Amino acid sequence: MRNFQLLIKRIFDFCVSLILAIILSPFFLLVSLLIKISSEGPVYFKQQRPGLHGEIFEVYKFRTMKPGSEKMITGKEVLLNDNRITTIGKYLRRFKVDELPQIFNVLKGEMSLVGPRPERLASLDAYTDEISKRLDIVPGMTGLAQVSGNIYITLQDRYKYDIYYAENFNIWLDVKIIFRTIGVILFGEDKYINNSLVNIKVAVKENNI
Repeated sequence: MRNFQLLIKRIFDFCVSLILAIILSPFFLLVSLLIKISSEGPVYFKQQRPGLHGEIFEVYKFRTMKPGSEKMITGKEVLLNDNRITTIGKYLRRFKVDELPQIFNVLKGEMSLVGPRPERLASLDAYTDEISKRLDIVPGMTGLAQVSGNIYITLQDRYKYDIYYAENFNIWLDVKIIFRTIGVILFGEDKYINNSLVNIKVAVKENNI
């Protein structure tokens, strides 16, 4: 049953990402132009990330930071006054526009529309066997942790949501996460801190993270 749902998930991912790539192409051109005229540097930011079973792939994003300033930043720094972020980059991040180029990662099968967010390679050094379970499913553009508070909850809590998703994935949960993502974009991640889609407190007690 799980394999069948994963097949449906891949077909859905491919069809939706292909449609989005076509529909959003004029918007992509506009964003690319704004990035180019507002700051020096490339339009796109590419970085290696671990995917399914830790296989390395290159993730795509619209560049939101000044050239040479891509270093590890954590927590709420990504939303607050960070002078490394370009003027337009602040808006691209707030409304998640910077993540849209990842639809091409989805088309290639490296990512899914829904799944644990792919982390930087350096994060793997701190992975335990339990946390590594988040690599048992294809990473996503959005995920359960992203619609449950994201940067407003601890990293360990985000891992708990990712592990729950990897172990309990189903199509209906994907649909709910996608619709919740629209709310996150419109109203902000902080509005969903205490409003999880799943009873994660019970589920993760056994994971002992």
